[in-house]
Amino acid sequence: MSVDVISTPETERFGPRGPALSPSRAIDFKQCPLKYRLRVIDQIPEPPSRAAVRGTVVHAVLEALFGLPAAERDVQAATALIDPAWAEVRQSRPEVEGLVPDEELEGFLAEVRKLVGVYFRLEDPTGFDPESCETFIETELPDGTPLRGIVDRIDRSAAGDVHVIDYKTGRAPGLAYETRALFQLKFYALVLLRTQGRAPAELRLMYLADGITLSYRPDEDELLRFERILSALWAAIVTAAETGEFPPSPGWMCQYCDFKRLCPEFGGTPPPFPSGEDES
Repeated sequence: MSVDVISTPETERFGPRGPALSPSRAIDFKQCPLKYRLRVIDQIPEPPSRAAVRGTVVHAVLEALFGLPAAERDVQAATALIDPAWAEVRQSRPEVEGLVPDEELEGFLAEVRKLVGVYFRLEDPTGFDPESCETFIETELPDGTPLRGIVDRIDRSAAGDVHVIDYKTGRAPGLAYETRALFQLKFYALVLLRTQGRAPAELRLMYLADGITLSYRPDEDELLRFERILSALWAAIVTAAETGEFPPSPGWMCQYCDFKRLCPEFGGTPPPFPSGEDES
């Protein structure tokens, strides 16, 4: 049994690829192996949330904003991009239609406008041109561990220093979530270290709900230690896929899990583990 390929934002945008670790899937496995299995191997559908759809629209607006000439990147221009971004999301993802009924659309778009407005309090997009937006990054570690992810924006200074920016439409994390945020930043930094030969100068998470920026300046030695953690995590995932052993790991996050109905901890039964006979 091998780890399956799943449909993710990167496979949808860049085509099918082999199995790999991404920040979110790595955190899934660390949090609960059964959750990882149901999401990645069994591919159990999960209903979209209004918050996630709102985040998708905001990201689309900011990506489109940087497609404009620098001098035109103001709040008014960004606001004008919201309706087209929402229309594109609705067209590409019909399942979101019911999340925002017509009578709630005005309020939903107002939420998007507010988040986009906060972005302009955090930086002035007219003063620079990003190197790339919505960038797919991937590498393979020396031991064969595959890493993959998408970063919202990569900037490069005149001196050649790389700065990675990721937008978050929620609030800045409390102590319970800071480790998760730092995990994501280290993951991106390690991929760029392996692909570009040196670590980024800085990585930033911009939290648009409360206008807070979390910054991380990676140390290469620290990233190499983190690399060993990811290698061990991937080895554990491969072993679990070979044995079919993905035990549940109950905790306070269970209250937010869409898979409770299939979890033995809550009286559910997971589907039979895929045999792999039909895999190509």
